[in-house]
Amino acid sequence: MAVARVLSSVLLLSAMACVRPLVVRPAPEATQTQRSDLMVRALKTTGKPGDWLVRRGYHGTDHAISLVTGAAFSHAALLDVERGQVVEADGAGGVHVTPLETFAEASHRLWIVRPAWWTPERGAEAVAQARALVGRKYDFTGLSGLNDPNRYYCTELCLHVYREALPKGFHRPAVIAPGILYEWGTVLWD
Repeated sequence: MAVARVLSSVLLLSAMACVRPLVVRPAPEATQTQRSDLMVRALKTTGKPGDWLVRRGYHGTDHAISLVTGAAFSHAALLDVERGQVVEADGAGGVHVTPLETFAEASHRLWIVRPAWWTPERGAEAVAQARALVGRKYDFTGLSGLNDPNRYYCTELCLHVYREALPKGFHRPAVIAPGILYEWGTVLWD
């Protein structure tokens, strides 16, 4: 029985690897700089405070998350365009801020997603709430559905800051994969 499970897992992972690349690498430096500059321009011109940024990154954890979720995206953050930063949660730093340029450089692909409940006021409030959570630890157990209310993983943070605007009866999955955020918003830029 255990051997059958292992073989099934190997076959499933192999099939998922055929669907999309397991590992993505940065382009040559000049091309990567152009790609990052394009992303930053889009963030500054299209993005609004409180938009979600959903990306596929180059780090080993990005590869693992993309593989496990079977999705093209591996991370999410909240845009604070007025300060030229994102508020994000990751295993290395918990909830913290990152400059737009640094975030873009680490992105292979990027979506700007406007949450369905976004208004200028709600977006500003979402950014303020996210910034108030800076310093909180990463929610490793939340990745398995055992959410710690005092810790956050990336998409948990993105949805949490809009909790007051969520419609009555909103179903929040136990684990929120980055690639599903578009279901609660509109992709403005890819």
